[in-house]
Order: sequence, then structure tokens, then C-alpha cells
Amino acid sequence: MARGGRGRCPRCGQARLFARWLKPVDHCPACGQDWRGHCADDFPPYIAILVTGHVMAPVLIALGLETTLSAPVMMALCLVPTAGLVLGLLPVAKGAVIALQWWLGLHGFATAPGRDLVEK
Repeated sequence: MARGGRGRCPRCGQARLFARWLKPVDHCPACGQDWRGHCADDFPPYIAILVTGHVMAPVLIALGLETTLSAPVMMALCLVPTAGLVLGLLPVAKGAVIALQWWLGLHGFATAPGRDLVEK
């Protein structure tokens, strides 16, 4: 999952996992692993939103309790870091989810291919 979270091929760690921001490559150019079988769907956004909410909630509470800023000003101040966190965490979460699916042999991947590599 760490390799996928860094945007590298979970199998070999050599090549990039994504062709564009959130678009995975069809095949790894280094090891030939087929990445078309993944089905990450909505799970990466849920992870990104959950983490962002847990990071930004204390910030919003502290701003509300410790400052005299109006609600629209506080929301404007928090919009940029919130959007930055969500957008920054999306590729990390998607790479980690694809790596986990591959490791466990889910959604069209061979049965537990990651475990087979460790056992060899």
C-alpha cells in the first residue's frame, strides 16, 4: 500500500502507477502488471474526506472559539487548505486502494498475487 500511495507500481515499485492525476496506467512498463482490473470506485474519496474532516475539524473549532472572525471569513480561510488536502490525498488514497486490491486478489486480479511474491 505504501508503494501505491506514493504513486508507484505496487508490484515492482519501479514505474509510475498513474498516467495522469487519477488515471492509472493500463500496464506497468517495468514489470508488465495489468492494472485494468482495479475497481477503486468511491473508496478513495471517502478516505480523503474522512482524513480531511479529522484534520480540519479542530482547526474550525479553534478558529470559532479563539477568534472573532465571522463565519463567512472563517469558511473562506479554511476553503483553500481543505480543498488542498482533499485534492492532495485523492491520488494517495487511490494508489493505496489499488495496491490493497491487488495484494488481496480482488476485482479481477489473480488470487493474492502479492502474497505469492512474498512466499517465493
